[in-house]
Amino acid sequence: MVNNKQLQFEWQKPTAHLVTGGGGVKLHVEESGNAHGQPLLFIHGGSQSHLCWNKQLYSELASDFRLVTMDLRGHGLSEKPKDGYGEAQLWADDIHAIIQELNLMQPILVGWSFAGIPILDYIRVYGEKDIGGIYFVGAITRLGREASMVDLGSATLQFSTSFFSNEPMIRVHALDQWLKQCVHHKELSQEEHYFFLGCNVIVPAYVHQGIFTRQVTNDDLLASLTKPVLVAQGMHDRTVNLGVGQRIAEITPSSRLSLYEEAGHAVFWDQPERFNHELREFINSISLN
Repeated sequence: MVNNKQLQFEWQKPTAHLVTGGGGVKLHVEESGNAHGQPLLFIHGGSQSHLCWNKQLYSELASDFRLVTMDLRGHGLSEKPKDGYGEAQLWADDIHAIIQELNLMQPILVGWSFAGIPILDYIRVYGEKDIGGIYFVGAITRLGREASMVDLGSATLQFSTSFFSNEPMIRVHALDQWLKQCVHHKELSQEEHYFFLGCNVIVPAYVHQGIFTRQVTNDDLLASLTKPVLVAQGMHDRTVNLGVGQRIAEITPSSRLSLYEEAGHAVFWDQPERFNHELREFINSISLN
């Protein structure tokens, strides 16, 4: 049963913003939910868009929290410059610009998959003082050939070369096959599959090339974090190896690991009720500290 309070926020049209990020890049940002609630900044994974968080935006979370989503540079409705994807300063400036322009007070950064990298770029440049905590969701925190061979799962390694191809149909086929392995307990419906595929194929090959030719570790930064951290990962994740979530939690002080036995890479899509509940509990635990 959906109560009237929930319906009020569920059907509220999001407010769109165009935020100027690092190097002048225009970033597409949307917000919905409770304008007076604790802000949550959802940051999607590589090749995705803000739309991947729909099961959070159109849920009971909207009754209590200010829900903000962004399209990373090179993704979704944000601008797609030809270069700059290997520069930490630019990724950091993007997140900083959104926090400042939307006046997000101590937002919780919720980052899926690749989003772990720009979140840590932001903290390395601007520190933790302006955020309330971090929720790493099937996230990676290091890049480079050696790290990729250890951290990336079989599905990613299988199709990674094709993601970089300048031949559109090679990329589309690889993304089509990879998407089928992002969830676990059931297949994506045809509508869901093509919804995600559309978001993926509009990301140019040069964006993937720029992101994954970068070398970064971040272990030192993880070990120095002082804000609360929650790490979630699906036990059937074939995009990022299961040991990655365990490793992040072991390195990071004030962190907790939550493993989803019946989920793949997109735990928030496979098990949205549990994910939303744990997100709420995480926020409440921070407010009590």
